[in-house]
Amino acid sequence: MIPIETLEEAAYEITKKAAIDIPEDYYTGIRGMIDLEKGELSSFVLQAMCDNWEAASADRRPMCADTGLPRYYVKMGDNATFSGGFTGLERALRSATARATHDVPLRPNRVHPLWRTEHNNNVGINAPEIEWSFEPDVDWIDITTVQKGGLFGTDYRMLFPGDGIDGIKRFFLDTLIAFGKRGLACQPAIVGVGVGGSKDTCMQLGKQAACLRTVGNRNPDPKIAELELELKDLGNSIGMGPMGFVGSSMVVDCHIEAGFTHTGGMPVSIHTFCLSSRRAVARIHKDGEIEYRTNPEWFTPYMRRESVDWPTPLSKSA
Repeated sequence: MIPIETLEEAAYEITKKAAIDIPEDYYTGIRGMIDLEKGELSSFVLQAMCDNWEAASADRRPMCADTGLPRYYVKMGDNATFSGGFTGLERALRSATARATHDVPLRPNRVHPLWRTEHNNNVGINAPEIEWSFEPDVDWIDITTVQKGGLFGTDYRMLFPGDGIDGIKRFFLDTLIAFGKRGLACQPAIVGVGVGGSKDTCMQLGKQAACLRTVGNRNPDPKIAELELELKDLGNSIGMGPMGFVGSSMVVDCHIEAGFTHTGGMPVSIHTFCLSSRRAVARIHKDGEIEYRTNPEWFTPYMRRESVDWPTPLSKSA
């Protein structure tokens, strides 16, 4: 059985790691854009970003002054056992957030929406957010933290089946142009697109697509994968580069996630991750060993299943 103290320690460590260390896939993606960027100022900004990340890692300080809104994605193995129960795990995640806010330190960004009061620790009503998923036939627990800026970089539109793929492309371009002109995104960014579901799940899918997949990862549906690459190219063709300067480096990658939706609609959400793509993962094994990484591995085949039943290992080999 995994001790609840081990889960809290894992959450505390990934909260520190996410604030300070840039994920390798994103860093490599930005480095690759420098040579392709023709805008002199945009190229300079990309290089300055990389220099800033390296300095933050060397000094063990947050890579951005705005350390975002800490949140967690927890994937529970069917065979995982842990002390404290689910309410104990929620408390551990809240405690890890409060401790890391003081120790890293993170900027205490969470306030009551009406009274603007706060506890100076990024913990409050419905904060930090915790989302859950499950995985069959395993005995580990994955905890992923994402520290995403919480003000802008998100939009939603209810399209209709007749709008089709072209409608998604128009919304995508309209959104990125508006973000760039008004300073509502922190680009270059990983852009996530949620298609389908109800309005709330559409928004969740888009945010997860932006924050929980790595640069270069493609959707297993070949037609969706093709659209991801097309949208990436479209986003980099509108004449905007890093931080809104003239250039061609607005989208590091584009990820699309889909959910079955109402027959009469096609909801679409668009989310841009921060240029400081703050994410880190801990896998806690049944013996208490903790394995750290930066690839969330959130979208497993089980997460994307369409059927009622899920094959067991025995039926897979039969």
